[in-house]
Amino acid sequence: MMTNRNSQERVLIFGVHTDAYTDHLFETLMDEMEELTQTAGGEVVAVVTQRLHTLNAHTAVGSGKLKEIANTVDFEEIDLVIAMNELKPSMNRQLEEVLEVRVIDRVQLILDIFALRAKSREGQLQVELAQNEYLLPRLHGQGLAMSRLGGGIGTRGPGETQLETDRRHIRNQITRSRRELAALDAHRERTRSRRQMGGDFNIGLVGYTNSGKSTLLNALTGADSYVQDQLFATLDPLTRQLSIHGHDCFTLTDTVGFIEELPTELIEAFKSTLEEMRDMTLILHVVDSSSPSRELHEETVIALLKDLEVDHLPLLTVYNKKDLLDRSFEGTLYPNVLISAYEADDLEKLKDRIWEIITENAKYYRQEIDPMDAVDLAWYRQNTLVEHLDFDEEKNLYVIEGYQKKYED
Repeated sequence: MMTNRNSQERVLIFGVHTDAYTDHLFETLMDEMEELTQTAGGEVVAVVTQRLHTLNAHTAVGSGKLKEIANTVDFEEIDLVIAMNELKPSMNRQLEEVLEVRVIDRVQLILDIFALRAKSREGQLQVELAQNEYLLPRLHGQGLAMSRLGGGIGTRGPGETQLETDRRHIRNQITRSRRELAALDAHRERTRSRRQMGGDFNIGLVGYTNSGKSTLLNALTGADSYVQDQLFATLDPLTRQLSIHGHDCFTLTDTVGFIEELPTELIEAFKSTLEEMRDMTLILHVVDSSSPSRELHEETVIALLKDLEVDHLPLLTVYNKKDLLDRSFEGTLYPNVLISAYEADDLEKLKDRIWEIITENAKYYRQEIDPMDAVDLAWYRQNTLVEHLDFDEEKNLYVIEGYQKKYED
């Protein structure tokens, strides 16, 4: 993915290994920084790390390391420096003054990728709101960043002219975005209520970014969701009908991928979208079983589900990408199923597990229906999971048994 410039921006990434990170977490985040930068359209030319107990209060890194970064910026003709650690506005300004190039941090990088990926009006508004709220305290001293022609990583979304204007304008823009999002959220709530009143069993797909959710959605439903081996390949929720054992009363909803230390501005902006998870009958937690950081990814998603207050819902962990495993595999979350989204037999195995868990948590019913009440019989067939349908000749009644959704009292 290219930026607005004629060639990719040359990027230096730096990270400070503070006491807040384990060795494994720090290494994982630094590797992820390279993937994020490439996703945003940058070319990673250099990576610099330093171990400190805490971030330097002025420049995040120590003076010697800052000199090393400055020398690399000059020698490698670096266009952009990206910090793995979140920078305070004062740190950002100090670094730009010393390095004389634009400096952004991981949060702004992720926001930039979201701006690149958002296609729907709601998604674009959510990203714009998050960007404006993040950039508001950083407007002072943005001259270097805003004076660059052609934009680049970290400048997508609200736009240079908006960011050059005063704080009042930015606050007004935030208010307008919130107002429009509230209207869209009200529409979403009406749609959600209609879906809840219906008989569909709603299944939500969640997972760390690039775990294979969109691929799985396509494989299970025949949808045409965008699939790419990239972080945050899709942002906008997508709901499709799913058929299991001949029953069509299932829906499958894909959501934005999670990531370690997802910016709080994004969580807040996407809250209405993510809150759709609260109405799910079952959550499928899709995990890349081949990732060396699998357990960290699992912990991140489980923590975010707890933050969203949906950790009480039935959850099935789907260990995906079995075809990429070169070793024996043992899952750490239960219940689980190990699959490849490209194997038909595995997809059927997954559907069986979905059926088992949903029926375990559904309401069993047995009804006798008069043959004259064809409408009632049709309703049960369309809105419940019918397991047995017989005709009792002695009573001259249909006897129907199956499972239906539980509703809140």
